[in-house]
Amino acid sequence: MTTDNKVIFITGGVRSGKSRYAQETALALSNNPIYLATARRWDDDFNERIRHHQNDRDERWTSIEEEKHFASLPLDNRVVVIDCVTLWLTNFFVDTKNDIQQCLSAIEQEIAALKKRPGTFIIISNEIGMGMHADTEIGRKFADLQGWTNQLIARQADEAIFMVSGRPLKL
Repeated sequence: MTTDNKVIFITGGVRSGKSRYAQETALALSNNPIYLATARRWDDDFNERIRHHQNDRDERWTSIEEEKHFASLPLDNRVVVIDCVTLWLTNFFVDTKNDIQQCLSAIEQEIAALKKRPGTFIIISNEIGMGMHADTEIGRKFADLQGWTNQLIARQADEAIFMVSGRPLKL
């Protein structure tokens, strides 16, 4: 249990070990961390991905599902893994009909509120800007949104970690 505010930002590519590292970090800090899942259940494939992540956690974890507005949840004085920013952004992006400014405003408000809360917040994101350039306008808009959001969270974070091949690189 913690009464200070600390944000640990973990980013990297798909299957780079972000979730595993975040969970190990959380368990090193608490015997009963919270796993806050931001995924929306889009289809059967997504349900399977969610089940896979759930199976990675044991009875020490409390799971909470919240697609967008998690800053007001009962998270005070807890260690919380927020997984993940990319899915969180997707929910805002779809719901605002791809309005980047509206998404960024909502994200800034949520992160600012979270920074005022006592607890340790381990925020996982994807670094999608290092791969191929999106070939559609909507894909490019989302990649820009993801990059700006990652920068915003990294600036607010007390620690930032880039995962590569299962290895953490402290930024």
